[in-house]
Amino acid sequence: MTVTQAKNMNLAHLYEQDFFLWLQTTANLLKEKQFQEIDLENLIEEIESLCRAEKRAVKRNLKILIMHLLKYQYQSELRSNNWRYTIIEHRNRLKDDLKDSPSLKPYLLEVFEDTYQDARKEAAAETGLSLDTFPLESPFSIEETLNPDFLPHRDDRMENLD
Repeated sequence: MTVTQAKNMNLAHLYEQDFFLWLQTTANLLKEKQFQEIDLENLIEEIESLCRAEKRAVKRNLKILIMHLLKYQYQSELRSNNWRYTIIEHRNRLKDDLKDSPSLKPYLLEVFEDTYQDARKEAAAETGLSLDTFPLESPFSIEETLNPDFLPHRDDRMENLD
């Protein structure tokens, strides 16, 4: 079926039958300013879904970044280029997300502490270290977390306690 044929169909039905064709048809209708033909209910749903997906991506990248910073700090004997690469990669993803959508920065700040708690649990599970190894509050700020030049170092006092 072509986009032209799809325009003659009920777009809500097309949404259920062929999502990709629904997207193409909707885009064409918008370009042609045929707003009365648009399946507005599903279009709104998809835009809201995109908003949620953007937030999930930011939170997921932040969690992975924090988890690797924790591993880097608390398993210094196992530091690897792969960990540094993952830290760089997820910082870059966050930088790109915030460059494309600066309005996500308040969300990033809002979820930092909760995301730290999730990353702390995942770091404990992945490393086999006790959850108590990782502080209840983040040992690094959001600024340090996003800073491309920051890598945590284990506190000498902590090392002496081991």
